[in-house]
Amino acid sequence: MSDPASGLVVCFGEMLLRLSPPGARMVVQAQALEMAVGGAEANVAAGLASLGHEARMITLLPDSPLGDKARAELGAAGVDTRHVACGPGRMGLYFLEPGAGLRPSSITYDRAGSAFALSDTDAFDFAGALDGAALMHLSGITPALGPNGVTLARAAIAAAQAAGVPICFDGNYRALLWDAWDSDPRSILTELLSAATVMIGNHRDISLLLGKTFSGDGSERRREAVDAAFAAFPKLELVASTARHVVSSDHHRISARVDTRQGKYQTAEIDVTGIVDRIGTGDAFAAGVLHQYLQGASEQAMAECGLALAALKHSLPGDMCLIGSAELAAFSSAGGDVRR
Repeated sequence: MSDPASGLVVCFGEMLLRLSPPGARMVVQAQALEMAVGGAEANVAAGLASLGHEARMITLLPDSPLGDKARAELGAAGVDTRHVACGPGRMGLYFLEPGAGLRPSSITYDRAGSAFALSDTDAFDFAGALDGAALMHLSGITPALGPNGVTLARAAIAAAQAAGVPICFDGNYRALLWDAWDSDPRSILTELLSAATVMIGNHRDISLLLGKTFSGDGSERRREAVDAAFAAFPKLELVASTARHVVSSDHHRISARVDTRQGKYQTAEIDVTGIVDRIGTGDAFAAGVLHQYLQGASEQAMAECGLALAALKHSLPGDMCLIGSAELAAFSSAGGDVRR
């Protein structure tokens, strides 16, 4: 059951299909590919819905079996799909080669000219979808798709502002997408983030936005970056981030941090081992932070919940984190035994 006090979260962005070789094979070795549905904003919507929140997705899917597959997966996760539009065109794809040992995972995009990337703002009923919403979530991936993606992101933010709905913006910087066209990510992302109340991003994102290098070494250096963001973006109230140290493909050390204008909290670093799938862990972190934020929780509760959900997502295949409240409550970084 959703908590009525938490309110509806509306997520806007492109959905994708992920194709990856089974096991730890590279694409050149593959005889078959496994398919999973995802997309950064859809992952957040699914994560929140799994935790009992009302979550709604705004996107456009192709009128094809692939589009039907994506819509069905979203609905099965408990997300409201009434504002998922349908139109001609192709489904965006990406190919993931899972890493192993010292070989990192690798992603190849095949999403150019997708139905969503070419869609018109008139295809989306932003006003209807945002009716009664407590928060809108979107990310820097949409504007990275190209000039039309910038237009779509601007339209979503304008609609949220017109409806008086606070905005959560995840920087989600994707160099491969920005580099594919004559882009200016700094000015575009700065414009979009200026409307946000919540930012998901770290000192590197802030460095990009402000054109100044900030260090991530130590709590006070990270606070220096956040204070600069608070000064540059008057509407911003909260910044949430993670720090990740990669030991190998299946062993990472991760910590989380939440800063508000009034306070801060940084978790201890935990070991995440036996990693099944890293993709979508940042979206799981965002969902965990928002899960507590929507309930007015403390910086500590938000950081710890975000870290817990991100850690748990490493144990799940696919893009989406479908961990429920009971599993989240039972989480322990030292866990692993059977619950009976």
